[in-house]
Amino acid sequence: MNEKPERTQQDGIRAMNQDFSRYDQVEKRQSYHLAEADDEQFDEEFQIQTCDISGALAGDESEKSQFSRRLGDALREIGFAIIEGHGVDPALYDEARSRVGAMFTRSSLEEKMRFRAQRFGSVNQGYFPIKETSNMHPDLVEGWVFCRRAFGLVGGEPLDSDRFWPSPDDERFFRRIVQSQERLILPVMQSLLRYLGGDAHLYDARLTGTNFGLRLNYYPPMSADDDASGAARLLGHEDIDLFTFLPAPNVEGLQVLNRRNMKWIRLAAPPGAIILNTGDYMQRISNDIFPSATHRVSKPRDPAQRNETRVSFPMAIYLWEDEMLEVLPSISSPRYPPVKAIKFHTSITSKFYGDDYAVGG
Repeated sequence: MNEKPERTQQDGIRAMNQDFSRYDQVEKRQSYHLAEADDEQFDEEFQIQTCDISGALAGDESEKSQFSRRLGDALREIGFAIIEGHGVDPALYDEARSRVGAMFTRSSLEEKMRFRAQRFGSVNQGYFPIKETSNMHPDLVEGWVFCRRAFGLVGGEPLDSDRFWPSPDDERFFRRIVQSQERLILPVMQSLLRYLGGDAHLYDARLTGTNFGLRLNYYPPMSADDDASGAARLLGHEDIDLFTFLPAPNVEGLQVLNRRNMKWIRLAAPPGAIILNTGDYMQRISNDIFPSATHRVSKPRDPAQRNETRVSFPMAIYLWEDEMLEVLPSISSPRYPPVKAIKFHTSITSKFYGDDYAVGG
């Protein structure tokens, strides 16, 4: 009997998400191409909801409840929302775009490979070369992931800048980004717990000083060969976290799957806004009420924009690896048993990094 040939990255250009469904730890019935296909349908009418978080940050109970309803409704429908009124200085985001580009272009590949990604707890942290951000698909992006440990923000662990950063100045700058956005974690989580009818402060202790992954993405100008290959800039996927903060990118590409009609939405957010989406952790604990949102980065429709650099810097919010993920007590008839975060997380990410990445627990 002939053995089944090993799947290659190039196969991923034609692959469907369901080819990897054995790795999923929450229900995902949707079926889609990892890269944009010629026959894709787009939903030009759907509008991602914009939610002003300022009331949840400094308002009274009525304003917090109003934000909770609006955010909860948006995420329940599609897993995405646009957040305004967050108080993060937009100038930080402007500077971050230029710094991301500089980090990836000022150093040789040999120098960047000194920081090659490896697993720290649940999360693969470090540098990912172009076309090697996963084993599934030759993504046209370089990535660099920094978790809480890379900022010296874990109690009892001193900052070891040389271990994680090509320049101490980069660490100091991006620390400002993560600390500015960290103040949004509890208000968002409290709003979602309130929406689900539970104790709004149930996760306060677990999310105070919790782990995160700041991912710097550098999409270089596309060559003619890459443009013709059919490869995506970033494959279709769902995030593995509770939720992700993505400052609005300035180049077209982000697409969101509307599961209600299986059409894609081209998401464009105002400069300075934060795009928020829910991930696998959240779908698990909400008993599928909040979906793990499917999205990808495709090449711009305008060929001229394909010659432009695109950068993004999403921040994924995790639980520490020893925490338990279990359906919230306010929700009846749980569909999922409790599971330790490290087992849940690495079982999913082994589809990106290989089966030996998974950790029991």
